[in-house]
Amino acid sequence: MTEPGASAGPRTAVAAVPVVNAANALTGLRMVLVPVFVVFVVLSEMTHPGWRIAACLTFVVASATDLIDGWIARRYALVTSFGKVADPIADKALTGTALVLLSWYDLVPWWVTGLILVREWGITLIRFWVLRHGVIAASRGGKAKTALQITAIVWYLLPLPSVLAAVAPWIMAAALLVTVATGLDYLVRALRLRRTGPDR
Repeated sequence: MTEPGASAGPRTAVAAVPVVNAANALTGLRMVLVPVFVVFVVLSEMTHPGWRIAACLTFVVASATDLIDGWIARRYALVTSFGKVADPIADKALTGTALVLLSWYDLVPWWVTGLILVREWGITLIRFWVLRHGVIAASRGGKAKTALQITAIVWYLLPLPSVLAAVAPWIMAAALLVTVATGLDYLVRALRLRRTGPDR
């Protein structure tokens, strides 16, 4: 018998999303590929073409998992709390490691690497800071930033002729500008969300 005020309609059970799923597996693969990438770069010393190509391919595969795992998570409703935390950490670990190695081998100035890392990890912390107020959707600028960073790193890793290799700093410069600009935009939107979010 239905109690007064209670709904007579059937209750829909909401199935919990398992932590072990395809999207999170790809995120885990990206984390595993980071040390593999480091080994290949160190073996190459950024002078051996074969190891440089191996490092580049590893980086490309790891970067591709970022696109695929996000699509799978959204398409098949496999978004989990673990994925929300692990995915950005894996992204920053991959890109940050690549930048540090490129600076170690004197290909990218340390101040460039430092500025990008401060922006990336700073925005990740801000994302968690405002999470209970809402989620800030990725902007086109953020996607362009990621594409430019990946392109610049790949360009540095590949053993290209000197004429083509000279383009790498220009791509990195473009990536740096977009990285800083989108970082400032994200900070402004985060502060606005803190003031007007649902918890206020």
